[in-house]
Amino acid sequence: MATTSIKSTYSLDVETVRALEGLARRWNVSKSEALRRTIRSAARRQPATGGGALQALDVLQASVRSGGIDLARWERDVKSERRAASRRLAPEPR
Repeated sequence: MATTSIKSTYSLDVETVRALEGLARRWNVSKSEALRRTIRSAARRQPATGGGALQALDVLQASVRSGGIDLARWERDVKSERRAASRRLAPEPR
């Protein structure tokens, strides 16, 4: 069965093109095949759920807990600041 291919155009810096050409020669495949293999390999190593962002959130939450920050007070302060800002930005009645 034939594989569907989509032609795309990308701009690559000289160093990346040279690396791609080197991989293609080493693997004895076309540059397109070398690029496909490299992308698939990178995709397999990355978590599908966006683990980097979730890890960053976990670190942030842990730092807040360990820093003794009063979250209830922070929430009240932010709400108060937002109300004050919206009053300043509201158009004056005519």
